[in-house]
Amino acid sequence: MNILFKEEPILETVRFSVQQDREVPIPGFFILSSMRNIRSIDELSEHELDEFIRILAKVRRGMKTVLHIHDVYFFQNEDTRHNFHFRMFPRYERMEQFWRKIESVRPIMQRAIAHMNDDETIKQVKDDVQKMRAFFEKL
Repeated sequence: MNILFKEEPILETVRFSVQQDREVPIPGFFILSSMRNIRSIDELSEHELDEFIRILAKVRRGMKTVLHIHDVYFFQNEDTRHNFHFRMFPRYERMEQFWRKIESVRPIMQRAIAHMNDDETIKQVKDDVQKMRAFFEKL
């Protein structure tokens, strides 16, 4: 997989980090990660859970108001080699050919990696990251 750009958080706290997925060139495909080495949401403390849901809501609000993303798939898998991370996958109208089911995410990601790793898409990804950072700075 081609890495789009240096990993730079959109939002970072002591407990969590939000970043653009740096391997899949889909603008607005964000990942909310725990700074602790855990696998599952049930391992979060009460304070972490509170912060997690607040961050998740803020990111979703930014996706809707700043990036105009109306539909999002949220998912997390525990059988990964990475720490706990929660994906926020945007659904754009151009993805309709893949249907509206969770099974459509993998083919969309594969198509993006194969066909969207161009200067125009990378610029849009970076621009959206900057817009989201500006949104969080205003909060």
